[in-house]
Amino acid sequence: MSDPSHSPTTAIDHDETIELLQELVRIRSPYFEEEEIVEFVHDWLEEAGLEPEYQEVSEPEITGFEGRNVLARLEGSDPEAPTFLLNAHVDTVQLVEGWEEDPLSGRVEDGKLYGQGACDMKGGLAAIMVAVRELADADLRGDVVLSAVVDEEGPYGLGADRMIREGLTDAYDAAIVTEPGPILAQSEIENPALILGARGRFLYDLVVRGHAAHGSQPEKGKNAVVDAGRLAEALAGMDVGTHPQLGDGSVCPLSIEGGSQTLSVPDRCRLLVDRHVVVGEDAESVLADAERVVEGLELDCEVDVGFREAPEEDMRYGPYVTDEDHPLVASLASATESVAGVEPAISYFSSVGDFNYFGHRAELPTVILGPDGENIHGTGEFVYTDDVIEVAEIIVEAARSYLG
Repeated sequence: MSDPSHSPTTAIDHDETIELLQELVRIRSPYFEEEEIVEFVHDWLEEAGLEPEYQEVSEPEITGFEGRNVLARLEGSDPEAPTFLLNAHVDTVQLVEGWEEDPLSGRVEDGKLYGQGACDMKGGLAAIMVAVRELADADLRGDVVLSAVVDEEGPYGLGADRMIREGLTDAYDAAIVTEPGPILAQSEIENPALILGARGRFLYDLVVRGHAAHGSQPEKGKNAVVDAGRLAEALAGMDVGTHPQLGDGSVCPLSIEGGSQTLSVPDRCRLLVDRHVVVGEDAESVLADAERVVEGLELDCEVDVGFREAPEEDMRYGPYVTDEDHPLVASLASATESVAGVEPAISYFSSVGDFNYFGHRAELPTVILGPDGENIHGTGEFVYTDDVIEVAEIIVEAARSYLG
């Protein structure tokens, strides 16, 4: 917990920042429907004199998505000094049913701001927006890049992928992603916290192929649904990797789809299975693991083992760990003590997000530092308002140290 008697060292305005967050929360922005919030972020940054630019994001083959990221850059005085990225996504999950109030209310009560996406992650978005505006007047040697990206909650992370695919991240030296960290950390922690890595994720897409027969004579067929059930159970219990920082991997069957005839043995079934992985596991080993499980079951049916279709083969959420001794981590730890009066907790993330693309694919030292809350992706989602301010203050102090 922060030291409540500690005085902040930056000029982040509490009321103005929370008003900005309320405006962001009140804009409906589920993934693939982000245009309004993208324009809002762009216009806010433009009014702040930060000269933002749009980056086109297009994926015509699978999703048909057309959207835009927003990028803004503060140029430092020394071209040889590091450049670091501040990243947040603008989208939310689809609005969930069951809210007892307007899910986009932005209501503030008892230090909590409510609304779909308030914690995941418009609180973090507001924090980097005000932090970059504050840093615009700082004397920095290195550059700061803000990216507000689309489609993090969607199936492929198209916004962050576009930054990597167009080579923007090749010129960066480190990244901060302001996702809510403690709520999905591998250990029970509270803010202020630095999340220094994350598990990766693969999604098995398995097709079980049987043989149809009349349902009154099932022995004459090969039931794909029955074998898919056996396979789901076996995969759920398979051996997984372990890592000293990231913990254990995990396997979770997500769906079984098969059979439609009213009195026929189903001859086809599709099985989707989530597989979270740790450092040391990759696409080849994960695929081989599933194939061994299939072989060991000696099923009647044939099984095609693969991964979910993706726009590009390299669009995978790989695991990563950032070294605790990296200069950015040291700057963030020092800034946390300066702002909050306590040392930050250190932990690792249990799931995946854009930070995997930056930390694994782009090979950037990547730290998750974001405001915490509760009920992300669900009804009653909220973010702690003091966390939003604190994250912005820590980022400003760390940037002055790391780039100053």
